[in-house]
Amino acid sequence: MFSPIKSTKVYEQVIEQIKNMIDQGMLKKGDKLPSERSLVQQLEVSRASIREALRALEVIGLIDCRQGEGSYIKASFQDNLFEPLSIMFMLEGSNQEEIWELRKIMEVEAAGLASKRITDEQLIELKELTQKFINCDDEDINSEIDKKFHYKIAECSGNVLIFDILKTVSTLVDHFIKDARKLIIVHEGNKEILFSQHNEIYLAMERHSSSDARKAMREHLDFANKYKSERTI
Repeated sequence: MFSPIKSTKVYEQVIEQIKNMIDQGMLKKGDKLPSERSLVQQLEVSRASIREALRALEVIGLIDCRQGEGSYIKASFQDNLFEPLSIMFMLEGSNQEEIWELRKIMEVEAAGLASKRITDEQLIELKELTQKFINCDDEDINSEIDKKFHYKIAECSGNVLIFDILKTVSTLVDHFIKDARKLIIVHEGNKEILFSQHNEIYLAMERHSSSDARKAMREHLDFANKYKSERTI
């Protein structure tokens, strides 16, 4: 459990002990932290130091402080990733091409991992999303299906970092992806091409072929990127 603290930067030591407990598996997502009174007693520090530490942990997005209920380790961290990444994106003056390059790097590898780790249940879900593309004429709905398809593959990769980071990055360019799809489908036959590409990715997953999955995902993203580039001309 906690150990008494003797330091000039008391609140930082409180934070460090909580982080260590998470690292050791003593605290998990959704767990409730001890009360302020209990923390004061266990750590032998002032209540002001405990509150300062809890405020800092809340600011960085590690905990939720609920009025009248206490403090909890967050169960989800996707929103915490988005704000600093989006601000960094703006401050660095990054362009949309860099986002697409990052997505390509991540999604191609995610497809390769997912092909090996995908379950039978997840294959059914992916197939259902694939079939919806050809049966729906509402492009707003198709854009949502498209995002869900890519998110599902990231989820099937079994790597929580890939999944969370991809969703965060995709949030930055959701409108851009939607506009790119509109440019693609105005060309005759492209809706069928998109369906075929998604279906090839699915079939590679079904075969559990990582090389085929990477190849199919790479070709799909290159195809979409070509029309994204048209938008910037």
